[in-house]
Amino acid sequence: MVQRIALLGATGSIGASALEVIARHPDRFKVAALTAHQQDERLHDLIRHYQPAYAVIGTERSGRLRAALAGQGLPTRLLEGPQALEEIVRSDDIDVVITGIVGAVGLGPTLAAVSAGKRVLIANKEPLVMLGSLLMATAQTAGATVLSIDSEHNAVFQCLPESTQQRITGAEVTDSTLAAADVMGVTLTASGGPFLHMPAEELACVTPAQAAAHPNWQMGQKISVDSASLMNKGLELIEACVLFGLPSCQVNVLIHPQSIVHSLVEFSDGSVLAQMANPDMRIPIANALAYPERIASGAPALQLQAVGALEFEEPDPVRFPCLRLAKDAARAGGTAPAILNAANEIAVAAFSARQLLFPGIAELVERVLQRLPVESVISLD
Repeated sequence: MVQRIALLGATGSIGASALEVIARHPDRFKVAALTAHQQDERLHDLIRHYQPAYAVIGTERSGRLRAALAGQGLPTRLLEGPQALEEIVRSDDIDVVITGIVGAVGLGPTLAAVSAGKRVLIANKEPLVMLGSLLMATAQTAGATVLSIDSEHNAVFQCLPESTQQRITGAEVTDSTLAAADVMGVTLTASGGPFLHMPAEELACVTPAQAAAHPNWQMGQKISVDSASLMNKGLELIEACVLFGLPSCQVNVLIHPQSIVHSLVEFSDGSVLAQMANPDMRIPIANALAYPERIASGAPALQLQAVGALEFEEPDPVRFPCLRLAKDAARAGGTAPAILNAANEIAVAAFSARQLLFPGIAELVERVLQRLPVESVISLD
């Protein structure tokens, strides 16, 4: 049976990778809905190519896109605005939802897809970071399947026993789920970003363009800045705690500049399993789309002889204070991760607009965390 896919954030880097995988398997997948916020010209091209049943664009660009599509005889129904995203993911015409929307705007559609019992592939960090236990509890109640397509979490997932994988995808995770599989802890790897070896005193002079120049991955501006500050890895640490039912003390981070080993899982007998692959998002996307099967992703196979040495080191807490802040938020729980994420979004936007120096990102986030009280998360509101 062909699975009908709604791709939220189709014009971004995750969207491009997902479409490449989907296009390789027309017998398995069909693009049923495409969404974008502002890139109406790119969305127009995708609509013409894939001819989905639905498309959603931000309200301010809807008139121009509607005019461009007029008279072309396409079967696509064009909708606009945030509410349309939630309408689409709840539709009976959709089987799988891939969430690639950056920022808190992705919370509503992701929660709606989970509430509707869909198979949800989460690429954006905000739902698991900000909603956490609420999202997982909703998934369990609604019978949704939740899979992360972050390369690190997908790597951890691949290293776990099948019975444990099934509990995770069904959101049936407790603080004893991984312990029952004899897991002692997990380690997420980070490339260290473009400033790994830059003298700390020079970080105040770096530009948004320098921060966006990731050495291994092709990503959008915001996530590239987060990778440079290691906030991205801090958010992934929080996600790992939610997805796998682990306390923050059992989730570690190692700097691994080659981005070949994506995560490691330590077991009680002293064994450590690692998932290795070239840094290519098509791999975790293909794994999650086809789970529990495997399909061709289009990514080249890893050639270790070409890579040579694999290096690992502890992250420098002075150079990367955002990682410490994320660990503190994970330990605090409740709304602390949501506060961390919201403050970071504002700080990164200010840095990208040259209104804040790079070290000021962590400074602003820490001030906000110190000032706002932590409460329980009971709803999206």
